Amino acid sequence: MAPERDWDRRIGARLKLRDLHILSAVVRWGSMAGAAKRLQLSQPAVSEAVSNLEAALRVPLLDRTPRGVAPTLYASALLKREHAVFDELRRAVKEIEFLANPAAGEVRVAVAEVLAAGLIPDVIDRLSKRYPQIYIHAILANPSTLEFRELRDRSVDLLVARVPERRLEDDIQVDVFLNDPHFVVAGTRNPWARRSKISLADLMEEPWVFPQGQVVREVIASAFRAHGLPPPREQVTSGTLHMLNHLLATGRFLTITPRSVLRYNARQWSVKALPIDLRTKATPHAVVTLRNRTLSPAAKLFVRELKAAASRM
Repeated sequence: MAPERDWDRRIGARLKLRDLHILSAVVRWGSMAGAAKRLQLSQPAVSEAVSNLEAALRVPLLDRTPRGVAPTLYASALLKREHAVFDELRRAVKEIEFLANPAAGEVRVAVAEVLAAGLIPDVIDRLSKRYPQIYIHAILANPSTLEFRELRDRSVDLLVARVPERRLEDDIQVDVFLNDPHFVVAGTRNPWARRSKISLADLMEEPWVFPQGQVVREVIASAFRAHGLPPPREQVTSGTLHMLNHLLATGRFLTITPRSVLRYNARQWSVKALPIDLRTKATPHAVVTLRNRTLSPAAKLFVRELKAAASRM
């Protein structure tokens, strides 16, 4: 039988999204009774949904165990795609709503903390003024792990992060929008902030506070290496930029931070860049997405506003 006809007869006409949803619930709760209770269905209805799937796919989907039921390898292969199926349907509904009302929509974005410290809030502020019905859900991400978990489990639409130099997996797409050089930064009360000529060697014995993260550590090591110096002894390692800014404001500490953070925090925290050329390559930020996943209209507006904000820098 031709594959197209077999699809129409066996899969297209018989595999129902409702049955797939019920199978997922059975696996999640470990029993048909548990799924029936939570879905507010009868147990025979749950059993029938699973049987329908097994008949359409011609394979067993559940193994009975003393503790309940467990997915077979066939069910695991099917449920591996279930998140994508329902995510795409949810996105289709959201896109239809957006097309019916272009000023509405939803954007789910994961951002690194350095961008959450100024650039992303600026983008959200400007976008929300123009499109007040757009809902934005922003979470902090840790792109240094390069797992892109949030993208792959589809809990976010896009990730805004630094681009790693190594080759990424084939399912990841990168769109660079900003080169972000680093600077030595001090509080305006720091005596070094009043000097017009400073070398990096002059600052070796000063108290340094460095943020966590592999990317910034590589930048710091590269900068001192370019000047023929070992990395300085850091007195504090800060897990957040908020703590780092507080320490800089005391006028005692120095750090190395990207231009984007300095732009949005210099006045508020009374900090400034010192006149030192670090001799390091600017580290780019990018919008990272899944290659075969189309962004919603609202997410595309977010990316457009993000690039506009970057161009102003």
